[in-house]
Amino acid sequence: QVQLVESGGGLVQAGGSLRLSCATSGLTFGAYIMGWFRQAPGKERDFVAAISRGGTGTYYADSVKDRFTISRDNARNTVYLQMNTLKPEDPAVYYCAANRGNNYNKKAVYDYWGQGTRVTVSS
Repeated sequence: QVQLVESGGGLVQAGGSLRLSCATSGLTFGAYIMGWFRQAPGKERDFVAAISRGGTGTYYADSVKDRFTISRDNARNTVYLQMNTLKPEDPAVYYCAANRGNNYNKKAVYDYWGQGTRVTVSS
């Protein structure tokens, strides 16, 4: 049974930082592109960042580039999202997802999803 479990969300002041983690089990972690998406109330689930299987390639939405960093530890089957300089437009439920294909920013191609972790930013 494949499981993706996010953690690390919470309340932070604008300008602050959070580090999200996504621990996986039941899949061959190194065979998957890993991504982070976010969904704010009443909005679509949007791409945030993705990382290649070996970790050498990273991809970001323009809205988070230079503020967020995605990384992975294939020995621990875990992907991370370091979020710095959080802004009032960043609050959402953040989801990690796993993808066996080669596309990275389309949610439709992701095979497995976590339950999400909520990020709230106070101004």
